[in-house]
Amino acid sequence: MIEARRVVRSLLAGRRFGQFLSVGAFGAVVDNIVLASVVEMTTVPTLAAKVLSAETAIVIMFLINDSWTFDEYGRRSFGSLVRRFLKSNVVRTGGVGVAVLVLHVLHNVFGLWYLLANVAGIGVGFVVNYVFESIFTWRVEET
Repeated sequence: MIEARRVVRSLLAGRRFGQFLSVGAFGAVVDNIVLASVVEMTTVPTLAAKVLSAETAIVIMFLINDSWTFDEYGRRSFGSLVRRFLKSNVVRTGGVGVAVLVLHVLHNVFGLWYLLANVAGIGVGFVVNYVFESIFTWRVEET
């Protein structure tokens, strides 16, 4: 069983949290650029465009996080990289779900501009992603 104190301590590691946050900020920019491009240049509905923009950002953020934020975790083989990538995508489904829900409510219910609603959703989803990526994708509590 994972000791809760050790997990919390590993989640609050300042350097790693700051790196994850900066990668997330970059990912939010990518997400918004793709979202705005798809919404403004096509007839794809906002929520469908959000799924595309989120996955684009997820791939980019995974690659940066794997080689920088969590570089000391996990083996460097191609197989382990693919396993971490697949885990990351499954884990981030929760964060994307939260982000899409926030986007939907703020944009469709409250009328907030879709890009601002998206940023709010990304912020809420960030917390979900950081906790679950740290624990399940890179297993930081095991060190």
